[in-house]
Amino acid sequence: MVKKLADILAEKGLDINFQYGGKAPEEMVGREIKKEPFPRVKKLKEQYYNTLSSATMEFPYWYTRKYRELEGEIPVVRRAAALKHAFSHITPTIWPGELLVGGKAFYYRGSFPMPWLSEGYYMAKEDELYKSALERGSVSAGELSKFGSGGGNVVQSFGNVTSIAGKFGLRNEEVGALVKCAKEWVGKSVDDLGHKYEQMVPEYDIKEKVMRSLVCMFDSGYTLPLGREVINYYYPLQYGFDGLIKMAKEKKAEVAGRADGDGLIGMDRLYFYEAVILVLEGIQAWIRNYAKEARRLAAECVDDAQQKKEYEEIAEIMDWISSQQPRTFREALQLTYLIHIAVLNEDAISGMSPGRLGQVLWPWFEQDMEAGRIDEGQVLELLECHRMKFTCIDCFASTGVVGGVLSGNTFNNLSMGGLTRDGRSAANRLEMLIMEAGMTNETTQPTLSVLYDEKLPEDFLLKAVECNKTGTGYPAWMNNQNAIQFLLKQYGSEGMTLEEARAIAIGGCLETSPCAWHELTLNGKTYWIPGGAGQPTSVGVHFIANPKVLELVLFNGYDHRTKEQVLPPHNKKLETYEELWDTFKEYYEIIVDALTTTNNIQHDIWRKHNMSIFHSLCKPDCLEKGHHIGNLGIRYNATFNVESCGQINQINALVALKKLVYEEKKYSLDEMRQAILDNFGFKTAAEVGSFSLAAQEKKEDGDKYDKIHSDCLKAPKYGNDDPYADAVLKEYEDWFCDMCTHYESLYGKPLYSCQISVSTHGPQGAATLASADGRLAGTTYADGSMSAYPGTDRNGPYALFTSATVWDQAQSQNSQMNLKIHPNAVRGLEGSKKLLELTRAYMRRGGFHIQYNIVDSKILKDAQAHPEGYRDLMVRVAGFTQYWVEIGKPIQDEVIARTEYEGI
Repeated sequence: MVKKLADILAEKGLDINFQYGGKAPEEMVGREIKKEPFPRVKKLKEQYYNTLSSATMEFPYWYTRKYRELEGEIPVVRRAAALKHAFSHITPTIWPGELLVGGKAFYYRGSFPMPWLSEGYYMAKEDELYKSALERGSVSAGELSKFGSGGGNVVQSFGNVTSIAGKFGLRNEEVGALVKCAKEWVGKSVDDLGHKYEQMVPEYDIKEKVMRSLVCMFDSGYTLPLGREVINYYYPLQYGFDGLIKMAKEKKAEVAGRADGDGLIGMDRLYFYEAVILVLEGIQAWIRNYAKEARRLAAECVDDAQQKKEYEEIAEIMDWISSQQPRTFREALQLTYLIHIAVLNEDAISGMSPGRLGQVLWPWFEQDMEAGRIDEGQVLELLECHRMKFTCIDCFASTGVVGGVLSGNTFNNLSMGGLTRDGRSAANRLEMLIMEAGMTNETTQPTLSVLYDEKLPEDFLLKAVECNKTGTGYPAWMNNQNAIQFLLKQYGSEGMTLEEARAIAIGGCLETSPCAWHELTLNGKTYWIPGGAGQPTSVGVHFIANPKVLELVLFNGYDHRTKEQVLPPHNKKLETYEELWDTFKEYYEIIVDALTTTNNIQHDIWRKHNMSIFHSLCKPDCLEKGHHIGNLGIRYNATFNVESCGQINQINALVALKKLVYEEKKYSLDEMRQAILDNFGFKTAAEVGSFSLAAQEKKEDGDKYDKIHSDCLKAPKYGNDDPYADAVLKEYEDWFCDMCTHYESLYGKPLYSCQISVSTHGPQGAATLASADGRLAGTTYADGSMSAYPGTDRNGPYALFTSATVWDQAQSQNSQMNLKIHPNAVRGLEGSKKLLELTRAYMRRGGFHIQYNIVDSKILKDAQAHPEGYRDLMVRVAGFTQYWVEIGKPIQDEVIARTEYEGI
């Protein structure tokens, strides 16, 4: 009989489905909080569930056509004209019942490729462009990344539809246009130009081997060059598009022919303002096309007076906001959504967060409510519609990026709470309604985050807990004071003050992002509203697989999976733990250096050829300075980082090696190496046909590693308030956070530490041999950065918190802790208060982030077996919420295997 890892662990008292604090009841327990959306939103949601992710070539066709026509034009003007042409020509679609309109493409859930960034990854695997990308490591992550086969993912071609990038469906008649358009950008895309010049970096050979081995997940310069940041809606909300065009024309006249003391890029301001005008005109045309379409639909609507009236209202709203400052809450909400989509259509982006939207829109909400123009029921319905529009957003990128990193999510994170510029609680009534909409209309986007501060009122915090208890995984809880400390440390040299640091919001999953305050005037009354003020974050060195680095240390730089010498041999005997640890640091620094220099070149190519224009003009101080963000027009620029993945497995493995090999000397390092190579006597994940934890099977003759595997599993583990293991973590964190600052972005600013896994712990685990903590080859790492490896946190949540906070988390842009709690543990008002106190306890100890999956694991198992009955089930993965059926099986298994807390 085949023995599975789960059975073996159960025999050792290390149940893979460990329950702490009691035993869950035999029957499945549903979620305590369950609410319903408005009828129109329910219909739109059903439509979403029955819609596939679809791609179209409309935008790329018009963009490429105009770009080709303007060969020889100044690059920024050429790009602006191409964007204007594309925005002006995309087909507007308005769906029946919608109150908010607009989208990335004419499909309900539509997107499109941007071959000017990268043109190879979405081609057929037989195509020479795809083979070229694979050879140079550009699509290596895609080979080990998995999408869920349910929901809206088009993982296989069918009928008249071709699957591209492993997720999107494209009509067969558009495939020819896709190929022709892609080949037109060969040698000109950011990917190709970046590749050409990054080969001039001495460390290039190492970098490509690192990519092929999946030590690093992906390049950022041509995949997702923007995002994981906070958008800024202020300028269009304050001035309207007509006002911004007028401003750009005046500035153009001021700077034409004048360097004004800047002999390097002073003259570039003229071209930037010209580009601003072109792009704004294109966006105005795009919005007015929706007005025309609404009028056309209204004219044809003869049997439904209510729908006809709504089309007419949409037409009036779109006409007005295409040029003027919005007058009402609905107009302001519609405009912010369109600004968001316009930015997303300008570049390939994930994690463009709305920021503190409830505070941005407060002026319109307050004045409409006081004037009786709207009531809270109408606001709630609009906010539910807003959730549907954001959930329909898809990001078009490679399988490795969308599947392996994002799990199909787009990370539009809406922050709430925090402080005002003068240090008072910033929570407001509109944010309570935003949370209510998150409960009545449970969708993946926008995800929600609370900027936890001791000054936030109790009713606001309990509302957030109530929202948690829906089981959607939001809101996440972020430590506002940690974030402020980090911002002051990182951006103090660029002028960040305490007052401005209080504008903080979360970009992407949980990236602390620099923001700014703006004075907004509406009907003569002034308000201070926050908005993004920094470059994209989570760019630079994207996800280093820490256990894989340790594996390379043990095997002298050689990767047994790819059969390649990835790093120069260190040729050390590793006779002491200190030598092992020092070699780990040396290898890590070689990797970071190679990735930093090559990524700097990619981003430099990006800013020279694919510069952001609309996104730039929305952020301070690009319009004032006359420079886009690539030319440092933006206020805060030290946003590049080093991202890690799998660090808890790396820490646990170091702990096991230190104890079993170097201190107790129970095994030699060679014996440990051989056990790792032989996967502790288990079959490989490829032989089993699954990279999932629970599915691993023992070989028939695999008993000879039983003792060493047992000792590795029983070695001290992170998450148990064990000083032995926690000391290793602290030593690592102190080194890692400091090490990142030794490297410099293309903007001449120091990097910083970013500690999130998103979904990369799946594919990067799949590329890694077994590790000394007892984890088997190819299986998923622990999620996040502060979460325990499934089943190893056996002393309760407070012990886990003690372990997680042995280091100063304010030294890092973030850290990530995920907990799974049985619904019975937090049932009722008493349970809500317990959950709030648990959250407070972690925040007060200095933890940065915590989020909860409040779900019965039995439901997850049933959903895995019967996905057809769980189309609407959502779970929190690692910084984001996603529909269960759209997540790959390795990540599903990891979520199921997490320790389930029966009591807190």
